[in-house]
Amino acid sequence: MASTIKRLIVIGLMCQFYFSTSLMAADEVITEPEPLPLDELRTLAEVYNRIKSTYVEKVDDHDLIKGAIAGMLDSLDPHSTFLDKESYGNLQDSSAGQYSGLGIEVIPENGLIKIITPIDDSPASHAGILPGDLIIRIDNMPLRNIKAVDAMEMMRGEIGENVVLSIRRVGENELLEFNLVREIIRLSSIQSQWLGKGIAYVRITQFQSRTGYDLTDEIELLREQNEGKIEGLVLDLRNNPGGVLMAAKKVSDAFLNEGLIVSTKGRADSTNVELSASKGDVLYGAPLIILINSGSASAAEIVAGALQDHNRAIIMGTRSFGKGSVQTLMPITGEAVLKLTTARYFTPSGRSIQGLGIIPDIEVKQAEIVSAEDEGKDIFEADLKGSLSNENLPKPTSEIDDEKKAQALLNNDFQLSEALNLLRGISILSLKSERKSSLIEEH
Repeated sequence: MASTIKRLIVIGLMCQFYFSTSLMAADEVITEPEPLPLDELRTLAEVYNRIKSTYVEKVDDHDLIKGAIAGMLDSLDPHSTFLDKESYGNLQDSSAGQYSGLGIEVIPENGLIKIITPIDDSPASHAGILPGDLIIRIDNMPLRNIKAVDAMEMMRGEIGENVVLSIRRVGENELLEFNLVREIIRLSSIQSQWLGKGIAYVRITQFQSRTGYDLTDEIELLREQNEGKIEGLVLDLRNNPGGVLMAAKKVSDAFLNEGLIVSTKGRADSTNVELSASKGDVLYGAPLIILINSGSASAAEIVAGALQDHNRAIIMGTRSFGKGSVQTLMPITGEAVLKLTTARYFTPSGRSIQGLGIIPDIEVKQAEIVSAEDEGKDIFEADLKGSLSNENLPKPTSEIDDEKKAQALLNNDFQLSEALNLLRGISILSLKSERKSSLIEEH
């Protein structure tokens, strides 16, 4: 027993020395180490020794230490965790844009596993899994007090294998069963199309290392398709779980000419950072609407908060998720990595959205759109027998196809439809204002 205590105290002293010297290297300041809690270390050593000597089955030392580390991190916050070689590899795969699984982002909540969002075009999204759903069982294994990272591991694996999720959903009296098949989840972070009359739609599914660069390329491509003009843009960040901080900075910077984008504040000097915009707005001042919902988290909230504070965009939809913390990856001995919450982030006006989220300027809840066919067809002059034809040439087939694609998207998305209506209204008012100014100058 005494030798075990001594070993743990020596380990603690070594860790303390390593931590303090690491801070000196990173911050160039000498941090006075805090005294070790000897009584608590004795308690830890006693528990460790009792488990080793009397637990019903023999326990490996490495498993016990790993469990102790996991316990420490679980007592902190939902986002701090210990990643072994396999878990860290999966994280890198996700950041690179591809992995094998179901396409679900989760977070622990009150001992349960809550879905932040299903990823676009994944088995989960196709099956109808929704943000806010609680996963109760995976392949009939209860998930009570299971860590989120472990639940993610259970959903990943060989392509083509079935995974059964038992889900509790608000408003449903019974558990919902989803039988899903693992696929390669390709995380293409940018999608776009025209909505008509010079208004473009861009969706960011998550923030990867190249997302900011891909966004500017996509907008330039859209501009080329419309004779160099973009009259307005809807940026869709709904069900976007976040990702790389610098990608959020790059996306925000794309629409701003100057000013603070985000600041981070933590205990270590190295975590106190301010990121600002550089000159150049890819839309040249054209109106911008950002769509958010409860599945918009972290980096998505940084973008929405920055553009809202600078009055560069109108935020529409519903309140975002509210993850206002920054995680740092710290290599540990071997190939393990510590993912530790090291700072909070703040919007340009100094707002922390932790636990609160971004409140939209215009709240629009998702609703079902009823098509004109369901309500009865309107009658127009052109429908009357023998009505005179219009001499204008018909629209090109490609333009008609674009309109059909846009209408198909709008018919199933009330929030997007409302955003488009607002953008069109802004464009009309802007055009009228320009015409009025022109007439005044002429006279």
